[in-house]
Amino acid sequence: MVKAVIFDWDGTLADTKKAVVRSFQKVLVEAGCVVSDEFIERRVGIGTKRTLEEVLEECNVRFDDEMLEKLTREKIRIQANLTNIVSLFEGAIELLQNLQGRIKIALATMSSRKVVGKLLSEKRIGGYFDVVVTADEIVKPKPDPEVFFVSAARLGVDPEDCVVVEDSVFGVRAAKAAEMKCIAVSSGAYSRVELRKEKPDIIVDALTEKERILHFIFGSM
Repeated sequence: MVKAVIFDWDGTLADTKKAVVRSFQKVLVEAGCVVSDEFIERRVGIGTKRTLEEVLEECNVRFDDEMLEKLTREKIRIQANLTNIVSLFEGAIELLQNLQGRIKIALATMSSRKVVGKLLSEKRIGGYFDVVVTADEIVKPKPDPEVFFVSAARLGVDPEDCVVVEDSVFGVRAAKAAEMKCIAVSSGAYSRVELRKEKPDIIVDALTEKERILHFIFGSM
C-alpha cells in the first residue's frame, strides 16, 4: 500500500539544467577541463562530487580529495547564486497541492542543502515536504538507493510503501534497487526509450499528466 511519495528535484520538479551546467563549467575551466554541456547534463542526479570525478577523469586531469572538495564547494557557491534562472516545471505545484494532506511527501536529491534550501524558500514550496534529504546527508550517491532509504526511514514508512518520482536513469535504478514503485518523467536529459529500459512502473512526459500520476499513486493504496 502506498503511504508516501518521494520526489527528485533536479529535472523532476525543477528545471535546474542551466544553473547546474553553468556552475560546473565555471569551476571546470579553473581546473583546465573542457567537456560538453551534455556530458554534465547526463550526470545530473549522481551528485556534485561524483560528477566532478567523472569529468576530470574524462579530461585526464589528475585530482585528489582536497581538490575535489575545493571544486565541490565552489560549484555549490556558484549554483546558490543562480537560483534566479531556475524554474519549477509546469504542473509541479498543482501536483504537490493534490498530494498534500493525503499522503506523506519527501524530497530526495543529490543537490546540496545550501542550494535546495534556498530554492525551496524562494519558490515557496518547502511547506509541501514532510522530509527533505540532500547530498549532505548521503554517503553513496544515486544509483545507490541510500537517499531513498533515508527518506523512507525519516518518513516512518517502509520502502515497499513508497512511490518515487524521478527523471534520470540513475534515479530510476536507485528506486528499483530500494524496491520502491517508480514514476519516471521524461523531463530531464533522458528519453522515454532510455527510461523504459530501467523498467519504471509508468512513464509520463510531464508533471502535467496529473490525473495519470494521481491514479497510479492512489490506485495502489
